[in-house]
Amino acid sequence: MPYDQTLDVSSFKEVIDFQNTRISVGVYSYNGAPKKLQVTRENQIDGQWSFTKLGRMSKEEAQGVVPIMIKAIEAM
Repeated sequence: MPYDQTLDVSSFKEVIDFQNTRISVGVYSYNGAPKKLQVTRENQIDGQWSFTKLGRMSKEEAQGVVPIMIKAIEAM
């Protein structure tokens, strides 16, 4: 069965910006399944945002993301 965006429900989402990258923390449930935490990164290239692997985080990024992840877990 192909992915259906209308079945993907977000109950929490917060984005934190760092220079030319931003990290999103969200809680999603697909088709009534249990809620799951999702962490994604987007890089800005020529003014356009593009998804990329989250990969490693700098200390600054981790310190910014961890409190948001705690809030997201509380929303689960």
